[in-house]
Amino acid sequence: MVKRLTCNTLGAVCLGLSMAWFVPAAYALADIIETPARQTDLAPTNLLNDAVRAGDRIVAVGERGHIIYSDDDGQTWTQGNVPVSVTLTAVDFGSETQGWAVGHSGVVLHTEDAGESWTLQLTGVEAAELAIASKEDQIAAMEGRIEAAPESERDDLEWALDDLFFVLENMQADLDIGPVNPLLGVWFEDDQHGFVVGAYGMILRTEDGGESWNDWAPRIENAENFHLNSIARIAGGGLVIVGEAGQIHVSVDGGDTWERQESPYPGSLFGVIGTGQDNEILAFGLRGNMLFSPDLGKSWRMVPNSAGATLNDGAVSDDGRITLVGNGGTVLMSGDGAESFREHFRGDRAGIMSVVPVSGTNLLLVGESGVKITDARGKNLQ
Repeated sequence: MVKRLTCNTLGAVCLGLSMAWFVPAAYALADIIETPARQTDLAPTNLLNDAVRAGDRIVAVGERGHIIYSDDDGQTWTQGNVPVSVTLTAVDFGSETQGWAVGHSGVVLHTEDAGESWTLQLTGVEAAELAIASKEDQIAAMEGRIEAAPESERDDLEWALDDLFFVLENMQADLDIGPVNPLLGVWFEDDQHGFVVGAYGMILRTEDGGESWNDWAPRIENAENFHLNSIARIAGGGLVIVGEAGQIHVSVDGGDTWERQESPYPGSLFGVIGTGQDNEILAFGLRGNMLFSPDLGKSWRMVPNSAGATLNDGAVSDDGRITLVGNGGTVLMSGDGAESFREHFRGDRAGIMSVVPVSGTNLLLVGESGVKITDARGKNLQ
């Protein structure tokens, strides 16, 4: 069985590494799902993959199950209590206290106290079981269509049925290995409704705060099961998912239905944000490629970027400045609504995974070298 192995971003979010743990590693994966993250003063200096605001608090997640939080714009940090030791890739809050974090081995974590303590809601085994049950439903429906179809249509439908069986067999083989597929993105509208997305086309939806989940993959046009890397809401209410092979999916009804948009770039997209203006989308990814749409993905233009480094995340400040961050210490800033970007490369060249605007025009960056507080250009303040 052949599988695609793709380095999604840098370091711990490299899918090639996570997929390379074959059968003997299933036991190790189970161990780190069941082993709480160790408390360490070094958590703010180690690899962190995402950071967001929860009210006035900032919460960041990273390797070894580390989750840290700050109530003073990143000057000091406290480590939360986390029941797993897997690398965490993304975090989001539906309210000031209710938050969710996702990561390797398909874990979904939940907090009710703004990041101080976390509980395990879902593992990759449970996510795989949901996907398998969904695929079995698709197969049963396709068999019904074939039975009712005229003879002229049956050959094509039987080919489609064979493809479904092939995907099901892959899923069952993955389940035998263990919970190896990572979740890569999370978004919550409030304390009840949210999505998680990840490797090989995983997308799950909850409408009860993560108490139960539904496999949403059949509702996305992604027959190749390409990785889904990021999900975000933009001004005006649209939801956007981006991923491997230039995938861009847009929903205008809160995620009930999705439409795949034509992308001018066929490579991997690792992040997506709004610009603060209604229906404007900025997607970005491999080799610094940036795509801008003014109309929910109906039309696109490529944004010039000579930096060339892979971009991982972005944020919009209260004054409208757009900041994108990426590998090699890349910090890009736009003051003209993504028409153009000014580039800066940090001296340490450490990869940056996420950015949060803080006091004044300052930025909080997290990545390979932990937390850094910088000015608007990405130059250190401390």
